[in-house]
Amino acid sequence: MKKVGMVSLGCAKNRVDSENMLGMLRDRGYEIVNDPAEADVLFVNTCGFIESAKEESIDAIFEMAQYKKGSRGKKLFVTGCLAQRYPEALLSEIPEIDGILGVAEYARLFEMMDAAERNEKPCYTANGARFLHTPRVLTTPGYSAYVKISDGCDNRCTFCAIPLIRGGYISRPFDDIVEECRQLAAGGVTEISLIAQDTSRYGCDIGDGHYQLPELLEAVSEIEGLRWVRVLYCYPDSTDDRLLDAIQRLPKVAPYLDLPLQHIDDALLKRMNRRGSADWIKDRIAECRRRGILLRTTMIVGFPGETDEQFQTLLSFVKEARFERLGAFTYSAEEGTAAAKMPDQIDESVKAARLDQLMMLQQGISMEVNEARIGTECEVLVDGFDEETGRFYGRSLLEAPESDGCIWLQADRALTPGQYVNVRITGADAYDLEGDVL
Repeated sequence: MKKVGMVSLGCAKNRVDSENMLGMLRDRGYEIVNDPAEADVLFVNTCGFIESAKEESIDAIFEMAQYKKGSRGKKLFVTGCLAQRYPEALLSEIPEIDGILGVAEYARLFEMMDAAERNEKPCYTANGARFLHTPRVLTTPGYSAYVKISDGCDNRCTFCAIPLIRGGYISRPFDDIVEECRQLAAGGVTEISLIAQDTSRYGCDIGDGHYQLPELLEAVSEIEGLRWVRVLYCYPDSTDDRLLDAIQRLPKVAPYLDLPLQHIDDALLKRMNRRGSADWIKDRIAECRRRGILLRTTMIVGFPGETDEQFQTLLSFVKEARFERLGAFTYSAEEGTAAAKMPDQIDESVKAARLDQLMMLQQGISMEVNEARIGTECEVLVDGFDEETGRFYGRSLLEAPESDGCIWLQADRALTPGQYVNVRITGADAYDLEGDVL
């Protein structure tokens, strides 16, 4: 039996693609191994979103290429966003690569592998099937899974290369999503996170074109065995009251909205080609607060032309909005995007200083938000045990997997990953909480 190893980089959407490929390979009889030295076939599923992600992907390819030395017949395949964007450069500059597979060509996985066995250098990056009807090998814990509901993006933000890589927005068929969630629940998954480049626009290109995420949340919530459902990566102008009402109304759905805003200054939002004004954004925040929905967002600092005054506007907004979760990154000029050609590019040192200032502000807000939870009780999903501290840890509905902090648990009994327990919060720092298992 041949053995296969895979390095999966980037976002949760890329992880789902990796899990689909692993499912196809497993069904073909491949044994999946964690040690690349043992693998006969190696995959690197790459990210190409920003410069640091590209560098990480290149480093991973070179690292996996080292395992080909002195090994007869071992193959190395590169897939994902970087492969889609720069296939010729990768093949010419890294001769150890045996084949390239783009983000919409996973159905040709074995065609690529067969061609490589004939000593060809297959490179498939056309716009093929976006959604595959294949079993998945979960790389998340067996009780939690991501489900992709669409692919591509039509937003055309001037800083973002995703439409250049993934193409236009395509909604996955409604029944396919619900059926996959049902199968995952039957296999023991109790927590599902619905993901896409833009989840709130789901359904805009099918049926009568109305946004169908509220209906999808309702259908997934009805699945027996599922306990928690959450939705990530919404867009401000398509986050309407129907969606907020569904999040508030459905008991299995996390009262948690991931709403990447990028900035609040109207002039900069226009330069970014972001739909929705500062007033509309503030209205959405007010509606979330009224419904008791926690907010997570992402900001960009150092976008071309961002003045000191505009940055101060952003700081004032963050101070006022008091986001429970906030991530930020410095602007990265991406080849082929409109913003990369804009005048008034900001010096890297200025970007770094602004990022530090923003994150220091948010650290204080996060600390106060977490301290306010001391004394409250919540249901916690146990994620694991930390040998160093001798404590179990987990998350409540208000902490998304991988992106948020955890709750450190004090328990008088052994706990099991995937178990749900009731916890009283007893302590807090800026990112994590502590609690007693009741």
